[in-house]
Amino acid sequence: MTSRRNFIKKTATGSMALSFSGLILPSMAHANILGANDHINCAIIGVRSRAKAHVMAIHEQQNAKIIYSCDVDDTILEEHNLWCQENIGYIPKNEKDFRKVLEDKDVDAVFIATPEHWHAPMAIMALQAGKHVYVEKPCSHNPYENDLLVAAHKKYGKKVQMGNQQRSAQTSIMGVKDIRDGVIGEVYKGEAYYSNNRGSIGKGTEIAVPGTLDWDMWQGPAPREKYRDNVHPYNWHWFKTWGTGEVHNNGTHEIDICRWALGVDLPESVTSFGGKYAYDDDWEFVDNQQVTYKYKDDKFITWTGHSRGKILPSQPGRGATIYGSKGIIQLDRNFYKLFDLDGNLLKEEKEGAASATTNTMGQGQLDVNHVGNFFDAIRTDKSLHSDIQDASISTMLCHLGNMAQDAGETLKIDQATGKILNNEKAMANWKREYAQGWEPKL
Repeated sequence: MTSRRNFIKKTATGSMALSFSGLILPSMAHANILGANDHINCAIIGVRSRAKAHVMAIHEQQNAKIIYSCDVDDTILEEHNLWCQENIGYIPKNEKDFRKVLEDKDVDAVFIATPEHWHAPMAIMALQAGKHVYVEKPCSHNPYENDLLVAAHKKYGKKVQMGNQQRSAQTSIMGVKDIRDGVIGEVYKGEAYYSNNRGSIGKGTEIAVPGTLDWDMWQGPAPREKYRDNVHPYNWHWFKTWGTGEVHNNGTHEIDICRWALGVDLPESVTSFGGKYAYDDDWEFVDNQQVTYKYKDDKFITWTGHSRGKILPSQPGRGATIYGSKGIIQLDRNFYKLFDLDGNLLKEEKEGAASATTNTMGQGQLDVNHVGNFFDAIRTDKSLHSDIQDASISTMLCHLGNMAQDAGETLKIDQATGKILNNEKAMANWKREYAQGWEPKL
């Protein structure tokens, strides 16, 4: 398998002529800003579930088309082809090796919906190939990648939007504006929560790799492991080699909304309590977790994650509640509610069209809004709703939640860098081990 290093060498000397000074030769690549009516050709990498929301959102945009579907599993590609024909009326070109997609000069934007260990390395390689990037949350598998992706964005000058699509919810934008205008007074607490009832993933057995799956490419930058029957295509979320647990898988969304509403970035300290309570299986993360992020001026954010065992009786599947000195605002993907301090509903606004909240596809109007904002930024340099510079901070909060849980103690944070102070044990998790030749670099 050609490694990341060899790919960069190839693109540097081939048709794309990448410059390692970080500049892309104008004659060899698309300009950074397209005309308002210019067509945007897209490639989607990882097409099983969440990618279908991307497909439908792209399909709703004018002057945009999906020219590649890329996945390492032939079975998934075949299913996706049938789905595309039925839902968008055409079948994009198929490719199993994403590097060939990146080599195609006709691709303007890459949508990354792979397992999480691929998000940052693939996004960085796409930037190096001169592509704009829409990367699903979380944008990184570890804090080292988080910082590296932000640096790559600055170096290569393309647009990078993270897929925390509630940032494009009109009701959330309205709610945050009301908070800034003092409608609920001085805000002090953001309460993020997610509730599901996931089943057991069992104890995996080593079996032969399916003939339809390129297991080596699936693993990519991760250290090599034997194929097991309870990892692909979804349960990788709960293994530390490839996933980042529920605090990233879903908590990223609501933690991000709380951080946005409170107007805060990195915290002073992080504390996490939780455990694995539901099943005796291969799940490697906590399945119920409570994280507290402490800020200056007595502000704080809490994350309550019930991955296996629903929150009962009153809270919905997910959401964010913002507390202020004069009132409370509840923000969901589909609505905004304003309450007074006695709990009386004063105002309610709903999104024009609903979005899914707890299924694995998460499809809805927010995807259309978020992708539309991404394309507007590519064409006209409009501000992104979730620019990676900001989105990486919310991702970092989730990393810190996992790190505090693993450390078993409150972590003190350098608010300029996110690094943990005076705790070598916790900082040992800042960066992962990479497969030879696949460590992401600028």
